[in-house]
Amino acid sequence: MDLSNRRIRFLIALLLVLVTFILPVGPEKSRIFERELDPSHLRIDNTLTDYDLFDQAEKGIEWFIRNWSIKGASVAVARDGKLLYARGFGYASLPDSLPVEPYHRFRVASVSKLVTAIAVMKLQEEGRLSIHDNVFGPDGILQDSLFANPKDKRVANITVGHLLSHKGGWTQRYGDQMFMPDVVARTMGKPLPVDTRTIIRFALDKNLHFTPGTGQSYSNLGYSILGLVIEEVSGMSYEEYCKSAILEPLGIYDMALGHNLPEDALPYEVSYFEVDNAPRKPSVYGTGELLPASGGGNDIEALGAAGAWVATTPDLMRLLLAVDGFNNPKDILSPESIDFMTDVQNGYAPVGWRATLYNGSWWRTGSFPGSTAMMKRMSDGTAWVVLFNTSAWNGPELSSDIDQMMSKFISRVPEWPGTDLFSYSVPAPLMAGKKR
Repeated sequence: MDLSNRRIRFLIALLLVLVTFILPVGPEKSRIFERELDPSHLRIDNTLTDYDLFDQAEKGIEWFIRNWSIKGASVAVARDGKLLYARGFGYASLPDSLPVEPYHRFRVASVSKLVTAIAVMKLQEEGRLSIHDNVFGPDGILQDSLFANPKDKRVANITVGHLLSHKGGWTQRYGDQMFMPDVVARTMGKPLPVDTRTIIRFALDKNLHFTPGTGQSYSNLGYSILGLVIEEVSGMSYEEYCKSAILEPLGIYDMALGHNLPEDALPYEVSYFEVDNAPRKPSVYGTGELLPASGGGNDIEALGAAGAWVATTPDLMRLLLAVDGFNNPKDILSPESIDFMTDVQNGYAPVGWRATLYNGSWWRTGSFPGSTAMMKRMSDGTAWVVLFNTSAWNGPELSSDIDQMMSKFISRVPEWPGTDLFSYSVPAPLMAGKKR
């Protein structure tokens, strides 16, 4: 079936659905109609990319998820600022064999750092902070007495820019501070769960591993601290500021901070699957239970600005396109801010991104037990986002295989549809109070 015939059949089906909702069939139906037309409940689904021309290319993705035992995946591709492909593969949850749709939400792990970096740059553009501002100390942004009198006096020299570029002075030599709740609780004399502020105080009670600005070491702690910086400067919660200043102006309504336990999952959030025989961890709530790391063994909520966002692939694509340096669509940050985040000659970049190469390829990855995420911007105006609800045995190293998979996928598409999927407003199934 050619592209035009499929589009006509889809539009007819969509019209029939809309007529069904519009016909007056009583007050209950009216309430449902109003709820589904709320902009935050409009969804892109698999039917929008149900074209034969993708069949050959999709075989590569289907092989990949079988080969790596991925339970569910969501993939989105954009070109020249238009979302041309968005599709789910596999299952959002296994017991009910619920297939993944593009409106399903996934944990994005360290892709969250890009959101945080954008928020910091936005605050700088608003004149409310500078990357050169100190974070701690007498003239620092964080004046909470909890953070006073750090063991290492060099803490007073840590700037916002140092935290953005992983140059704050911390390493993971003795483990990642954000993933050792039992040690933090025991050392600080606090009950579980320990919050972000307690973890920061725990770190401040120890010496830095290097003088701020003189070295670089990937730091979840540093980005968690930036979440508190954003709260202090904005006068709002970290999540509220990101939503009001960045996400909602871009038409992003389905991104939110996630939770630790399966029973607290967001509506339309997927289930998470770890590798076989993955070790269980003590509950972060101190119950003594041994839980999957993806289901209460890691404290995602305390991680906050460093890794707690949950998102759909279309929404992540909107965010990527808003900071990709191209004119269509218009970026949410100034060219100067985007250059600061991506120009590796300035001593800070990559900021928020995992890598920004001279050839114009920028990417951001994220990995948790039960979660894999990657998004990439290329110099020819192509961009893609991939989310898995499954972790692989090689963890973060899976990103190179994802990159190859997407390169093959894009090369095998003979013709791209001309319709921008962002232009569709497709009514979604009713939002539920519980995970489906």
